[in-house]
Formats: sequence, structure tokens, C-alpha cells
Amino acid sequence: MLNNIPNILTLLRILLIPVFIVIFYLPWEYANLTCAIVFTLAAITDWLDGYLARRLEQVSALGAFLDPVADKLMVAAALILLVETDPSPLMSIAATVIIGREITISALREWMAELGARAQVAVSVIGKIKTAFQMIALTLLILRDDFWGVPVYTIGYVLLYVAVILTLWSMTVYLRAAWPSLMGEHHKAKKSDQAADDE
Repeated sequence: MLNNIPNILTLLRILLIPVFIVIFYLPWEYANLTCAIVFTLAAITDWLDGYLARRLEQVSALGAFLDPVADKLMVAAALILLVETDPSPLMSIAATVIIGREITISALREWMAELGARAQVAVSVIGKIKTAFQMIALTLLILRDDFWGVPVYTIGYVLLYVAVILTLWSMTVYLRAAWPSLMGEHHKAKKSDQAADDE
């Protein structure tokens, strides 16, 4: 495992979570900037470990398990901290939608895997675009302070709600793809195939 570069990067991303949280609470002038840098580094490793796993042919079962877990933990941690610093309805709604979607889709993929149909809910283009908007939005919200007169926090809020819309859209796409299986049509088709084989 430790000689697998993608897995090392994934573990690094997980280890950055407590570092991120500690820095977030530090009474330090540059805490926001440092947190934003740590979060950005985590986002970069998210892309890099997947790229290297394919490029170096180091795709592993452990990596396939840890990679999405690391992503969700970091995003959830960032959203919880942001809700604490900005306990407004808008921030709470966005955090609930994003975290709720991740829980829903994770459960859906686990269920579809049991049916042998996980490919139907594989990561889509919309999901990737959603992730990009989400990471940029969270980085700006963590940075918080205006930069060269640019309203960083306001832009982050706008992008966060773009990510929320894409979150709901991508979840709808996944649920529609899985709906026949959820309604039992997968089992009906399987039984029908078995009956045909018996004949």
C-alpha cells in the first residue's frame, strides 16, 4: 500500500482533515488563507491520485474505497465549519443538500453494487462539474476575506449555490438511472431470464 503513490496521496488527504480543522480555529491572522491552501491542496490530490492510478496502472481496491471516503470527509468537515462561522439558513440549506446528496448517492451505489448494476450509477460528467464548482466555492468561502477588492465570500456563496443546483441535478440523474432497479424491475428481469434458461 505504501509503495502505491495514489494511495499515499489519498491517505495524505485524510491526514490533512485534522490539520485543516486545527488551523481553522487558530486565532491567527493568516488562518483563513492557510486553511484555503490546505483545502486546495486536498482538492488537487483528489484529482492527482485518480490520474496517477490510471497512468501508473496502480488502481487498487483500497484506493477505490478510500478515495471517495477522503473526498466526502474533507467536504463535510469544511461545510460543518462554515455553518458554524455562518449559521444562516442559506449556508445550512446548502450544507444539508450537499452532505445529504453524498449520503444518498453512496447508499445508492452500495445497493446497486449488490444488484451487480453499479455501472448504472457511475460518476457522470455532471457529477464532475458539480465537484469542481463545489471545491472552488468552498475554497473561496474558507478564504472569506476580500482580495484586491474582489468580494471573495460573495462569489463563493454564488458558486456554492451553483454547486447545490448541480448537486440536485446530478442526484436526479443517478436516481433516474437506478429507478428501474429500485422498483424491482431488475429482479423481475433476472427472474425472467432464469425462467427462460430453465425452459
